[in-house]
Amino acid sequence: MEKSVDNTPRTFKDMMRVPVQFYRSIGEDIYAHRSKNPLRSLLLKVYLYAGFINFNVLVIGEIVFFFKSIQNFETIRFAIAVAPCIGFSLVADFKQFAMVYHKQTLIRLLDELEDMHPKTLEKQKEYKMSNFEQTMKQVINIFTFLCLAYTTTFSFYPAIKATVKFQLLGYDTFDRNFGFLIWFPFDATSSNLVYWITYWDIAHGAYLAGIAFLCADLLLVVVITQICMHFEYISMRLEEHPCHPGAVEENKEFLIYMIRYHDKCLKLCEHVNDLYSFSLLLNFLMASMQICFIAFQVTESTVEVIIIYCIFLMTSMVQVFMVCYYGDTLIAASLKVGDAAYNQKWFQCDKSYCGMLKLLIKRSQKPASIRPPTFPPISLVTYMKVISMSYQFFALLRTTYKDN
Repeated sequence: MEKSVDNTPRTFKDMMRVPVQFYRSIGEDIYAHRSKNPLRSLLLKVYLYAGFINFNVLVIGEIVFFFKSIQNFETIRFAIAVAPCIGFSLVADFKQFAMVYHKQTLIRLLDELEDMHPKTLEKQKEYKMSNFEQTMKQVINIFTFLCLAYTTTFSFYPAIKATVKFQLLGYDTFDRNFGFLIWFPFDATSSNLVYWITYWDIAHGAYLAGIAFLCADLLLVVVITQICMHFEYISMRLEEHPCHPGAVEENKEFLIYMIRYHDKCLKLCEHVNDLYSFSLLLNFLMASMQICFIAFQVTESTVEVIIIYCIFLMTSMVQVFMVCYYGDTLIAASLKVGDAAYNQKWFQCDKSYCGMLKLLIKRSQKPASIRPPTFPPISLVTYMKVISMSYQFFALLRTTYKDN
């Protein structure tokens, strides 16, 4: 009789499955260093670099379109429409660059987390891993759906609309439009062949941007979930430790193990900061502008454009909230260690044990956190600041536009 899923231990690769598979779809292999097929790894790398060259050529086209549009007040709304897409593309680009630049840090982080991962079903129950995994899956599913819905809608809506009008509603011409506003040095709608080649080229660039943007955050969610699980386990072990007065050596060995375990978790958090700090700084700055420009489009456009941009707006807001939520969860989980250490029966132990415990409590009072440069540690307070900043930009833009 086969074992049910609930009775099968979950490996670290199971936890990593979604971001790893999505990354591979654009040619990025996180575990390339373990690959036994060098030809496959080479082909994936060629596919990845070719895709990003194409994508960045398209981004340059968007930037040129933006600068051409702001030259005239009559076309400034087109510049506002393309601005969120440029911001999204630049953040996706920088996230991928950060992953490549800090590849060794990423490999070390994932290897250490895999080494710490509870291997047996009994251990996983002790760590309450199923609870953490359930929340993680829900977050991943929601954000993945929104991110792919945004890129799919922008990419394929014009072609679907034109096809319905031409094939079903009897329109005389097929409208050769694109989902993104991009300047081309040639007429991209001159013929069906040129149009469809260009169209699928743009669609692939949009998919690549969406996956690069999505997977960096999914990877962050998986990593922070694992680290929080370890902090919670440390807290549980500390609080439940009996502190028998006669077991002096056993108490010391236990506490030394917990201190080393705690220190390892803190070092993992520093790896996360090395990997994500600058990309998250750009992410939050761009998110404020994106939400502002998208909100402006929603208030100044037709119903069909409003629906498309509402998906984009939800994606941007959920992405910022997700990062801030996990930043807040990390802070709370690391602070809990000190509370748990104080709540044990330390008064039954000798002075040397109490001295070591005091150092652990003192260290835990400086919480682990995600810290972009010049920003305070990321938490739900950061989310409110980003939304507030976005609204201020939006109010300024709307007032300026109306006055003109």
